[in-house]
Amino acid sequence: MFDSPVPPGTGWPGDPATSRTAVAETPAQVEAMASAVKTLEELDAEVSVCRACPRLVEWREQVAAVKRASSRGQRYWGRPIPGWGDANPRVLILGLAPAAHGGNRTGRIFTGDRSGDVLFASLYRCGLAAQPTSTAAGDGQRLIGARMVAAVRCAPPVNKPSVTERDTCAPWLEAEFTLVARSVRVIVCLGGFAWQAAWPMLRAAGFAVPRPRPKFGHGSEVTLAGPGGPGDRVLLLGCYHPSQQNTFTGRVTPAMLDEVFGRASSAAA
Repeated sequence: MFDSPVPPGTGWPGDPATSRTAVAETPAQVEAMASAVKTLEELDAEVSVCRACPRLVEWREQVAAVKRASSRGQRYWGRPIPGWGDANPRVLILGLAPAAHGGNRTGRIFTGDRSGDVLFASLYRCGLAAQPTSTAAGDGQRLIGARMVAAVRCAPPVNKPSVTERDTCAPWLEAEFTLVARSVRVIVCLGGFAWQAAWPMLRAAGFAVPRPRPKFGHGSEVTLAGPGGPGDRVLLLGCYHPSQQNTFTGRVTPAMLDEVFGRASSAAA
């Protein structure tokens, strides 16, 4: 049993932090700490205890303490969500932010909510996930040659982070991509917010970013040259976000997700 939010280093499955992990309290501290990290393990730990955005800290912890009726007896993670998956991914999946009662509850992005149900079923069919469901940290799920990250690491009110919150969190994303960029061949952006967040992330890692920036759309493709020479390229793919609204209205279907992730898997091979 755990308190909600979960204190770092108390045994939650996959918790990368301890009670001694350094905590970023301001945007300036986020930038300084992100620029200094040397490993994914260090980055994940520091991300998971960040407190640089007061509105997001208040919201994620309020949700974790109050809970929703169907989860009243469960413990909530209630902290920022670090990246998750292969440490040397060929496919990077970039989302918006954790859901209040999904990742903010389970401690893993796209885990424990309906968006994740649809997403992981597609990843499984396309050979990028070991199981068709992702319900909780420690459930045996693993990504295959892929890593999943969020542009904003805390659950935001009404799923809408502010521009300031996006920019405050950006150094974490840029640091994570820099650490894995050598192996990444494909980036799948889930939604327009992730598409926009990808450009400064790519630029920070030395990739040539086109101007004007290509528009987001489902199935959009852009190939970008990296800093390592002619063979250093990454394919950016757009994919509608598998939100409940999008899946319920048919804006995005399982077949549409399979098309994008099938393309990502084949391009990364």
